[in-house]
Amino acid sequence: MTWVELQGVDNVRDVGGLPLRDGGATRSGVLLRSGSLHHVTPEDVQHLVEEFGLTLVLDLRTPTEIDRDGPTAVAAAGVETVALNFIGVSREYLPETGDDTDPLLRNYLGYLADHPGNVVTAVRRLAAENAGPALVHCAAGKDRTGTLVALVLDAVGVERDAVVADYVRSSEQIEAMFRRWTAASGAPMPSAEELAPHHPRGEVMVAVLDRLDAGHGGAAGWLRAHGLTDEELDHLRARFTA
Repeated sequence: MTWVELQGVDNVRDVGGLPLRDGGATRSGVLLRSGSLHHVTPEDVQHLVEEFGLTLVLDLRTPTEIDRDGPTAVAAAGVETVALNFIGVSREYLPETGDDTDPLLRNYLGYLADHPGNVVTAVRRLAAENAGPALVHCAAGKDRTGTLVALVLDAVGVERDAVVADYVRSSEQIEAMFRRWTAASGAPMPSAEELAPHHPRGEVMVAVLDRLDAGHGGAAGWLRAHGLTDEELDHLRARFTA
């Protein structure tokens, strides 16, 4: 995993270099994950398009978020941007998890239950034979993005501890993201205590992956059950692994 320093985007990292269960590591230059691209600068766009070679953006925000912020400068530069909302209008299809379920775990399972088609479409785009370097983001790049990236990493064979560690690394960027947001809105900066609930917790992603293991034999099994083909999974692994 390599942090990517951009002027107007927080929580940007390349998911290359993560250890695989069968040896080797994920490829660099295939997928970036990040927070919102709303404040991207011209220099950032140049870096993403000309240096990283970005060809595809998967935007996991809601239609309301996208309408509020407008199109990004990355999209204006000609990079294909695909909106794939992960948050359902209702939670009537939320899996039975019990009243004491961690709210964050409930949200993450809700993404998979509310919009499995959008989750699979996102993975399918990343697995396409002719796919180029891609970036996936939501608002902060930690919850919706974290869930999708964890599925991809587990499906291609990344070691479980490394999948969880990649998810948790967004915690390092929470303060910087809130500093940017509050500066833009004029709102006061939250205290450390107020920021605490926004930090990702490893045990939540462990629980998500454990449920996928129990129900489908892992993320790859869940993706197959919702329409991804074995050929597409092979392409995904070929793209992400050396």
